Amino acid sequence: MTAYDGVFVEQSATPVVRKVALAHLSVELGHLYMEDFAAGQQRLRAQFEAVRPWVAAARRACADELGQRPPRVSTCFLIDDYFTRFSTPRAVIADLVAAADEAGLEIDYVARESGCAVADGIDVATLVRQHLVAEPPEGANGSRPPTAVSGWLSNGERGGEGPASAMAAPRAWRPPRQSAVQNHSIFVDIELWNGPADNPHWSCPFLAAVWQLQRLGLIRHLGEPVGEPQRMDPADAPEEWERMPAIVQLNPHAAAFRAYRTFSALGARYLPIELAVRTILGQIAVDATVAEQVVERAGAEGITLPGELVDRIRYAFL
Repeated sequence: MTAYDGVFVEQSATPVVRKVALAHLSVELGHLYMEDFAAGQQRLRAQFEAVRPWVAAARRACADELGQRPPRVSTCFLIDDYFTRFSTPRAVIADLVAAADEAGLEIDYVARESGCAVADGIDVATLVRQHLVAEPPEGANGSRPPTAVSGWLSNGERGGEGPASAMAAPRAWRPPRQSAVQNHSIFVDIELWNGPADNPHWSCPFLAAVWQLQRLGLIRHLGEPVGEPQRMDPADAPEEWERMPAIVQLNPHAAAFRAYRTFSALGARYLPIELAVRTILGQIAVDATVAEQVVERAGAEGITLPGELVDRIRYAFL
């Protein structure tokens, strides 16, 4: 007998955790919203022109860390079809590929943001939510609902007056306090979803956290990876978003989509979102077997991975 997800089952019934192919580095070339696409091809070209030197720098850094071995590096691009549906996958992908090509870049994989919510019929976002370990701050008295109920996650204790006992004088205001504080607090309170918990509308930071976990190869459902990239020629992309796989592989010769580390070149407007992403990932308990697999495979290649997920993620904000 063995324990799996809190339930004791026969050893033979325990799902085998399947490994996924891993590159050394996953480079995100951008994140497209409707307003970016509506701004036209010039806006897309400007994005890739701005990203190009950072992509080259990320590749050099990866090569330097590996020494004599050639680095396995893949590129990806995320399209927001969750909050706003616009144009068609065929038109968007064609424009992205053309703009990247003009800037001397190649997009290996294109992903749908909706695929961070549901992929292959699996509720990926809820799967990740179930691995949240939101610790109550010191001195919590139960007045704030737990994350699973409220949909809010923080990195510490909220400020305020606090509850007072009956007939007692109001308590003095206290400032918010970060849990892992260094000299001064940077308190963050993040909305993970709104609406009912059984039918949530996920927030951008939470879906972006799922996106990072996917790129790091750390998501499984009953031992199986979710959202495996599907090979597709850009000309064969569908006209409807619902028919497009969660992750599409455009370059048949690309290194693996998932990687030991990720690098994202994003506009400065994404800074607050990525702060929220890092806060969320700091409170995710990744399946121990999956985490050990990745660390062991990296070790077999002579790579020492940081224990903290956020330390495997790097950025350039443009």
